[in-house]
Amino acid sequence: MSHGIAIGKVSEATGVKVPTIRYYEQIGLLPAPPRTEGNRRTYDLKDNERLTFIRHSRELGFDIDKIRTLLLLQDRPDQSCQDADTIAKSHLVEVKEKIASLTALQHELERMVVGCSHGRVETCRVIEILADHGKCKHHQHQHQHQHQHCPPSLPMAQI
Repeated sequence: MSHGIAIGKVSEATGVKVPTIRYYEQIGLLPAPPRTEGNRRTYDLKDNERLTFIRHSRELGFDIDKIRTLLLLQDRPDQSCQDADTIAKSHLVEVKEKIASLTALQHELERMVVGCSHGRVETCRVIEILADHGKCKHHQHQHQHQHQHCPPSLPMAQI
């Protein structure tokens, strides 16, 4: 396959920024391309397709290790797609868990805002609940239902 597409053109065509393309080469998701006599990288259509695959996978939330595995599977089209299915199903479970957590967060924030009387800070329901995670309605429910509803507090070092 003919090489000769400059990195900037590949970036435009795939929607992947130039530094990200270089990063993907560095970590082995994209093979190092041949270089011109002036030491410029040159790509081909197969590289474009691979970058598009990576970008789409990232948009869907797959992590780098999962993408690496999916690319290995793509490179061997004669094998079963069971591993790809397993990766996608596992990711779907993670996405559903995140959605449930975000929905619980939304409900808790709505409850806090509705409970606010727009009075003084000393009687503000938002401040009260933020100051005492035990007053988080979903926090109490969380302990009863295997930690699925109210995001836990993070120590300040992690925020």
